[in-house]
Amino acid sequence: MWDNAPLLRTIASALTTFSVLAMLFGATWYAVHLPGLLPLHSVRLSAAPQRINAPDVLRVVRHEVQGNFFTVDIGRLRASLEKLPWVRSVTIRREFPDRLAVEFEEHRAVARWNNSALVNQQGEVFVAESEQNLPGFIGQEGTSLEVMQHYALFSQQLAQLNESAVLDCSLHRERGRVGVGDSVHGTCSDVNLQVAQLALSPRHAWQLRLNNGLVLELGREDMQQRLARFVAVYPYSLAAMQGAVKYVDLRYHNGFAVGGIIKS
Repeated sequence: MWDNAPLLRTIASALTTFSVLAMLFGATWYAVHLPGLLPLHSVRLSAAPQRINAPDVLRVVRHEVQGNFFTVDIGRLRASLEKLPWVRSVTIRREFPDRLAVEFEEHRAVARWNNSALVNQQGEVFVAESEQNLPGFIGQEGTSLEVMQHYALFSQQLAQLNESAVLDCSLHRERGRVGVGDSVHGTCSDVNLQVAQLALSPRHAWQLRLNNGLVLELGREDMQQRLARFVAVYPYSLAAMQGAVKYVDLRYHNGFAVGGIIKS
């Protein structure tokens, strides 16, 4: 091999190239890590946080932003910011020559979860303090998304009930068939029912508690059909019994049962 001149020239050329590249890499690394080279001077928020505590953000930034424009650990900063209450995700960009741009995605609470946390619009559970008047979700770990999806479906059905009941009452009043309370043809009451609590049991049975205190037992199957049955009859029968009935059991094929009737 030692008497093979072309091979020796190739090896020498490769070693020279490698040495030059190593020197360039070392010099670049050293220059980039110089404290005085392109120091960071500011962090820009793309929008003012609505629920995220600004002093908490400032505390994390001061603690985590170390190094210069090139060496700051963006991944570490992002992970620390995402631990703050109300932060769902964080996007961080370098803005040459001396600034970081930070964009927050905040949680938007839909409900309370098992009286100890909150649920966002994506059905994710997160921990934060809130004084909002929110419905309550009850369920096992890992079911928050399913509960939220059913909450949306049930709320839509109740909204249709509220709208149709108000229209029916207004129409009947215009025609003189009913008053605000009792009438010859029965009772017509404006309705504004909303879900106050939605519970999913370990056996996968659904229970609705409405804002008027009424509890609806929907069971484990055909929940929307059962709620539709309730929606169809409520304005003309159960509405007149509001306050006197504690729960409605809809787990029947062709009807329902009322319970907890308070006798006058």
